[in-house]
Amino acid sequence: MSRPFPAIVPPVVRPAITYGTDRLHSTTLPTPLRIRSLHVVNAETDLEKRIARLPTGPGVYLHKDEKGTIIYVGKAKNLRSRVRAYFQQTRPVDAKTKALMKKIADVDVIVTDTETEALILENTLIKEHRPKYNVLLKDDKSYPYIRITKEEFPRVFKTRRVIRDGSRYYGPYTDGTYLFYLLKTLRLIFPLRSCELPLTEQSIAAGKYRVCLDYHIKKCEGPCQGFVSREVYNDYIRQVHQILIGRTKELERSLEQRMSELAEALRFEDALVVRSRLEKLREYTSRQKVSMADEVDRDVFALTRSGDVVCIVVLTIRDGNLVGKRHFFVYHATDIPDAELLQTTIEQWYVEQDQVPEEILLPTDVVDTDILTSFLQARRGRTVAVVVPKIGDKRKLVGMAESNADVLLREFLAQQALKDQSVSRAVLALQQDLRLPRLPRRIECFDNSHMQGTDYVSSMVVFIDGKPKKSEYRRYKLESVEGNDDFDAMREVIRRRYTRADDGEEGRPDLVIIDGGKGQLSAAMEVLRSLGRDKEFTVVGLAKRLEEVFFPDSSEPMFIPRASSGLRLLQQARDEAHRFAITYHRTLRSKRTFRTELTDIPGIGEATARKLLVALGSVDAVKATTLEALAAVVGNANAQRIRTWVETVAPLPPDTTDDVPPISGSTDPT
Repeated sequence: MSRPFPAIVPPVVRPAITYGTDRLHSTTLPTPLRIRSLHVVNAETDLEKRIARLPTGPGVYLHKDEKGTIIYVGKAKNLRSRVRAYFQQTRPVDAKTKALMKKIADVDVIVTDTETEALILENTLIKEHRPKYNVLLKDDKSYPYIRITKEEFPRVFKTRRVIRDGSRYYGPYTDGTYLFYLLKTLRLIFPLRSCELPLTEQSIAAGKYRVCLDYHIKKCEGPCQGFVSREVYNDYIRQVHQILIGRTKELERSLEQRMSELAEALRFEDALVVRSRLEKLREYTSRQKVSMADEVDRDVFALTRSGDVVCIVVLTIRDGNLVGKRHFFVYHATDIPDAELLQTTIEQWYVEQDQVPEEILLPTDVVDTDILTSFLQARRGRTVAVVVPKIGDKRKLVGMAESNADVLLREFLAQQALKDQSVSRAVLALQQDLRLPRLPRRIECFDNSHMQGTDYVSSMVVFIDGKPKKSEYRRYKLESVEGNDDFDAMREVIRRRYTRADDGEEGRPDLVIIDGGKGQLSAAMEVLRSLGRDKEFTVVGLAKRLEEVFFPDSSEPMFIPRASSGLRLLQQARDEAHRFAITYHRTLRSKRTFRTELTDIPGIGEATARKLLVALGSVDAVKATTLEALAAVVGNANAQRIRTWVETVAPLPPDTTDDVPPISGSTDPT
């Protein structure tokens, strides 16, 4: 991916989930981003004097609160003018900006060479720090992607996990039926392997693998046995990539040309194979929902509002065909104008894309069209038209995007209403019992476990709407705790859990339960205050003996009636955290306890050592066993490791008997 900005140097490249469409390309992002002309203004006591000395060039400014936490990141053509504007009394501001200005205690700036660099850096910092007052796009992370692995013979499959190993990801796909159809079509067009073998040219040449059923039914060309070259197979992958990014017209022309070349060379069977692929590709493209006569690449943005929630939709059109749709939700957006939301969305979107279309359609103007256009053109390397259509087919496309946004927002609000109705009575009772300011829909509960100060572990369990959410459970192996210090253990686990600046709307707890009394609760609150998060959610301590509930600002415990379903929910969360911590502690202790000479052999783990001891009875018996007999138990490679270790590191004691029990473990009666 080309980078048109010479001052930005990507020293490390990682795969990133694209803010893509239902079928969109993958991309890579630099991490960490390095700016050559980096100047940070150090903190001083007099903010006005500092602002007067700020540079007048482009860059990024970072507003911080009194604890040094970044609460807002912005970009500017003129840093001094932009930062000073926040403190001018006559400047009209919205409610969000008023709230921000009350929190600003410090300002740092980073100078860049161009406005475009400032825009990219702004988005990078927003994603890294997730400031409280910036607009953050929220989408559903559970949607699946298509993954093309980074292998010599890549695999193509559906996944919900993103692994940063250089693989390319396409999506996410909001329609599971369409994703199934797409993968099926790709396998009909191209003979892609479906196995998980770690194929390399060396392993293939060594004859390690054999073809499977897919080869015999002509669904795969047998790369595992070298029946198709790496170059030919990767050409299939290149064509798959073209389909996934919507370049179907280009691929059609390429296949037509290839078919003609094969026919001219009298290779009619090969030409028929290519023709079959071409027909399947045309059948696939004919099912596209929208087709424009001009075959222009364009993205269409639209938004709709209800209360303080905004739904933003992006339609992706490639070669004149609608190839995907993506939507986001923005919360607490009552005071954010449409123009600002659109500008922020477009900037965040295209910072992560390596392909920018030639035309972008919008329902209304953005805040700064000049900066946006120059940024997009720099990303594309050519002219990009940002258009607000009023009539015609283009306006119909914007209208279609708006209709989609309206439907998605209504569905989202309906789901939220259903969630509110489905909250258990125990959650409602707990809110009343503890006099909580909001419904405790997400509860996080912590517990510690140890054995006389060793193997200190902590657990966090999560309850959503009164039910355990096991996929979000976390366990912590504590490193900094010395001796039997339950308070220090609580400090470490709370720090590790809540150091993140923002957990998002879905991940922020409504209630945190500390298993323990006033001391453990005080230790937890000490850490939360240092992180500036002590006011974000309610934290209580639950003592075991009398089921006393402690609050941070009260020295006296609260007693909840034993018949209350709210108390039973507290107890259930506490007991589940205790069970989870104990289970993890036992696992660690058993791993630490099982150690023999055999586990010190490089490449020999616990499972292999146990297998040897079960089969042979003792370490000395293992040492005395021949290479062939060892191989029968643990395989050739492990047997060779053991014999090498015996001969060089731990020879058999001279008084050891020559009588070694057989592999079965049975002995002849005497």
